[in-house]
Amino acid sequence: MPKKQFTHIDDAGNPQMVDVSAKAVTRRTARAQAVITVGSAILKQIRNNELITKKGPVFQTAILAGVMGAKKTSELIPFCHPLGLEDCQVKITTARNKIVITTEATVTAKTGVEMEALTAASVAALTVYDMCKALSHDMVIGEVQLLEKTGGKKDFRR
Repeated sequence: MPKKQFTHIDDAGNPQMVDVSAKAVTRRTARAQAVITVGSAILKQIRNNELITKKGPVFQTAILAGVMGAKKTSELIPFCHPLGLEDCQVKITTARNKIVITTEATVTAKTGVEMEALTAASVAALTVYDMCKALSHDMVIGEVQLLEKTGGKKDFRR
């Protein structure tokens, strides 16, 4: 079995963009998640799965920021190919002392949308943090992970 190689490093050890020109165009999806653990000061402010601060509705703003982040992924991550996303969904739920952000991105292209889904989750989580820090800094953004991807050479499910 051949040893796996990093695709973004050439034989001389230099960074490179992956050439996707020979790949087939397929429908590709990715789901990702970020979890924010919050303290009691923030938990007390959550009502009907929303959190209102002086900056506005936190979860609604984070949803918009997540979609915007997904659309700008190739501007943030050096070797990501620019993609015309066909769909990007951001959902926010609460459970105990956690805010769970789940994202899904879809495209028909030669390369996948894992980074777009992960970026959406990360930017949404950072937006929650930014909007809530006036209430409390007792927040930890963690567990940013790819949950699933379809299309391309192989599918993945956590």
